[in-house]
Formats: sequence, C-alpha cells, structure tokens
Amino acid sequence: MLTALCKKDSKVLGILDTMGLTTKQQHRCSIPLMDDPDAIVIPKRTPDTIPKFLKYVLEDDQGNANEKSQPLFGGHQSWKQRENSFKLNTTMKVHCGCMKNGGAEMEAVDVKYAKKCRFVVASGIFDGYDTPHQPYNISLRSRKLFCFLMVVDEVSLDFIKQNVTVREASDGGKWVGIWRLVTLHHPPYDEPRRNGKVPKILTHRLFPQAQYSIWIDGKMELIVDPLLILERYLWRGKHTFAIACHKHHRSIYEEADAIKRRKRYARPLIDLHMKIYHYEGMELWSPKKRTISDVPEGAVIIREHTTMTNLFSCLWFNEVNLFTPRDQLSFGYVVYRLEEFKFFMFPNCEYNSLFILHRHTREHSSVVEWVKSLDEFKGNKTGLKESRGGLGLWTPYPGDLNSVQLPSVKRTSPAG
Repeated sequence: MLTALCKKDSKVLGILDTMGLTTKQQHRCSIPLMDDPDAIVIPKRTPDTIPKFLKYVLEDDQGNANEKSQPLFGGHQSWKQRENSFKLNTTMKVHCGCMKNGGAEMEAVDVKYAKKCRFVVASGIFDGYDTPHQPYNISLRSRKLFCFLMVVDEVSLDFIKQNVTVREASDGGKWVGIWRLVTLHHPPYDEPRRNGKVPKILTHRLFPQAQYSIWIDGKMELIVDPLLILERYLWRGKHTFAIACHKHHRSIYEEADAIKRRKRYARPLIDLHMKIYHYEGMELWSPKKRTISDVPEGAVIIREHTTMTNLFSCLWFNEVNLFTPRDQLSFGYVVYRLEEFKFFMFPNCEYNSLFILHRHTREHSSVVEWVKSLDEFKGNKTGLKESRGGLGLWTPYPGDLNSVQLPSVKRTSPAG
C-alpha cells in the first residue's frame, strides 16, 4: 500500500520522507512514457486568462536610473516595481531582461531562423565549459518538429570550434550535429553562471515565437524524445510548466546552507538574500505547503509559453538578476508570491532518467564563491563585487533586516 501511494502521489512521498518513513530514494526510475511519438496528438494551446496580456519594460524610467549609469540587461528595477510585479492584473508590464543596449544580442541570421521555431529544445554553454552533446533516441517526427538551439557566448563558440566540427549553413548559421548554435554577443553579466540564466529562464524572450520549450543544461545529453517529454509532463496532466523536485532539499534555507558549505557563492550574500526572503514571509517548507518542495532541480525545465508561465519566468529571472545567481533559491520564493501559478513538480528519479550527465571540460571557479565576510567587498579593489548583476544586494532595502534571524536548518543528507 505504501509503495502504491508513493507512486501515485509524490506529495505523499514527501510527507512520509519528512517523517523518516521512506527508504533511500532511487537515483533513476522508469518514466511512464507513451510508446510511440508518432501516436501523440498535439492538443490545442492553453488559453490565456490572467494575465491575458503581458508586456515588457524595455527602457527604464529616468526616475529609476541615473542618466550616467550604464544600461543593464535586467534594468534598474525599483523595490516598488518589484513588489507591484507580483500583483496579477489582466494586462501587465514587467521587467524581463532584454533591456535596450543591455547586451546579449543575437545575430540577425539566428533571429530570423528562430522565428520559425514553435517547438524548441534549448541549451546553453558559457565561458567554454562544455561542447554540445548530441541528443539520442530522437524520432524523425521530433527532428522535423523541434528546433534544437544551443545558446553560446563568443568564448564558448571559439572553444567549440577548436574541439568539434562546426558546419556553416548557406544562411550563415552554425551547426554542431542537430544543434543550431545561437551566439549571444556582449554578455550582460560579469559572472558566467549568471549569463547562463538568460537562455535558461528567459527562453520565451530569446525565442518569442516558441509555443513550447524544453531546457536542458549544457553538460547533459538528452536521451528521451522531446515529444514524449511534452506528453508526459505537460499534456497528460494539462500542465503548462514542469520541473523536477530536488533530490535532497525541500526548503530554500536548506539549499542555501548547502550552497554555503560547498562554496557555490559568497556566504554573506547568500545570507542576505535569505534574510530578505525571510523578512518577506518565506517560511521553511512543510507538508502543509501547496508544493511538494520549494527547491527544484533546475537543469531541466518544460514549458508551454502561456502568459502565466512567461510571467513566472520573468519574475524568477528578476530575482536572479537582483540577488544571487543561485536560481534554485529564487524559484520557491516566486512560487510563494505568485499563488495563482500552477505547475507540475515531478519525481527526481524521473529527472535523472531523462539524460546522461557529462563532466564539464573544466570546473567553474570564481573568487566570489570563497568570500566569507562583507568586509572583503569593501572598496571592491579585488573586483569581487559584480557590476551588472546582484545589485539588489547592494541597494538599501526598504525594511529592517538587522533583526532578522534565519531559521535553523538540519542537514538532511550527507550528499546535500
């Protein structure tokens, strides 16, 4: 009976796990996929309700940005604008990256190519950490239906050219196997990790004609047909957004603690980020919450590009732009604030069955990840402070954070 419940409803499994009543989680498990991609009937698009119309801020008001300040990809979003962006209306206008003269420009030939793409598998490589991995088990139908778009910066493009064969098509587009390489010029951020969030979270902004997208991280080799993925995670349950739950953590405060221990970003800035969320009412995860976890495995994101999922992606990106680039910390917060947003969080063991994970060609390391004290940022003589991202951590916050005590967390897994 217990096994049946766990398979039927992963929220039940989550509750039992917090009580210590489950066995060790599987790393991989079988995915209940349809047998044949050719048998899938593509449903009608999900109608937009609230918001019905979504517009984007493309230039900052002079009141938000000093005339001498540089244009920023994420814009100069004020605390008031941030707060208002969580208030749903029929028509909304929000910051969503891609600000004028903010960087991350695509080549005209790629913009033209992407206009025909309604179904997209997207990935990204920044700062030369990987070469593209060719998807496996892709049906002829999916090869014709999907655009496989690999977003790269100029450093990565040069690295790829040195290590694998890059074919140039008659239209000037660059290809590695099934992947069309889409180069972003003028990276908008100092940190490669933060640059990688642009195609990952803002897929709908880079490829606005896309109706559906599947994001996979650059170090992954997809081994499941993308049409089968859409059927399993979106269409079967009438979902518009799907993402896996984290294998070890359910609370963002647990995840933040792990990030600090593993030196994945400056510890005092992680603490400040969490203090802001705690001040704004973000609680520890519990079985009483409406989600099975506040922490996702963000390396695979499956979306129908409705106005609601686009809004969620915009607000998620805005948090990554304002605070730390650790997007798994911001995801649960935006879910908490945007209560009307519904999504499917699927089992972690299924997530691990979607791909083969490859090692980076080299491990990412940044001096900011080793910072232990805010004093190390003083004067910024060492160049530790980012100049174009995370600026919300250095902007006076409209609330008293001095009295905020972060909730204590217990390490739930030696691997977490």
